[in-house]
Amino acid sequence: MKLTKIADDVKLGADVKIADFVNLYGCTIGDSTKIGAFVEVQKNATIGANCKISSHTFVCEGVTVEDNVFVGHNVTFINDTFTRATSSDGGLQTEEDWTVEPTLIKKGASIGSGTTILCNITVGEGAIVGAGSLVTKDVSPDSIVAGNPARFIRKTNDT
Repeated sequence: MKLTKIADDVKLGADVKIADFVNLYGCTIGDSTKIGAFVEVQKNATIGANCKISSHTFVCEGVTVEDNVFVGHNVTFINDTFTRATSSDGGLQTEEDWTVEPTLIKKGASIGSGTTILCNITVGEGAIVGAGSLVTKDVSPDSIVAGNPARFIRKTNDT
């Protein structure tokens, strides 16, 4: 029994592989990308070609993942700096009460399992984010960062 929800407005590239228990709506997924189980990709999120999005990952509105990116298990993206449940009048917030803040994961980057990436962040091309990190500021291309908050460790080509 396949329990995957793919809305009619999802744009899927060729040869995309999608596991069971996935929820996709209003997003774009590039060619030959693999989406693991228990992943949600929200509207206005884009995942490029040849990516691997591992299980239990949440890709919210405003996130762009370029080509050849690895996203480990249980990665969470954030799209709002000052999240609130209710507006100033006490009612539940709606889309009109806040603005989506973007996140960009550049080509060939790798995001370790259990990482949280705040909004208004760019993870540079070829960068590696260590497992369990909290990314609070931009990551330079070809850099390795890790920790809470994520800090520069070294360049990927340093030995």
